[in-house]
Amino acid sequence: MIRRFGERYEHGKPYRLRPGAYAILWNGVDLLTTVQGRDVPDVQLPGGGVDAGEHPIPALHREVMEETGWTMTAPRKLGAFRRFVYMPEYGYWAEKLCSVYIARPVMQRSQPLEPDHEAVWMSPTDAAQLLGNDGDRHFVKTLFGL
Repeated sequence: MIRRFGERYEHGKPYRLRPGAYAILWNGVDLLTTVQGRDVPDVQLPGGGVDAGEHPIPALHREVMEETGWTMTAPRKLGAFRRFVYMPEYGYWAEKLCSVYIARPVMQRSQPLEPDHEAVWMSPTDAAQLLGNDGDRHFVKTLFGL
């Protein structure tokens, strides 16, 4: 059974399954997060949707690069959670199946490629409080015993 965080499933809404891969990027001291948006910043674990036909690990590498400009190595899956959300950028309701990995950041190759994204380092304690969704916070708290 996969734990659910956030809004409850609502019968009758046309949810689309949207698998995603997200990384807890830990350098041994701090976590590399992504802050999205200017008006209302949202702190998130780097990652995103796994496209049709794409394997989660290459998707995770792609998303981390797009959102942070960093490369990573040694991803290891910690688990998964699901969220039921409206995705305004795509115009549909989604059942997000979020796989969470721990990985090591290796090198910053560029600034984030996604507009309105900023790579931000923070302590696991700060991330456990500031991450924008309950599922991300749960995995950070569990991993670091917070």
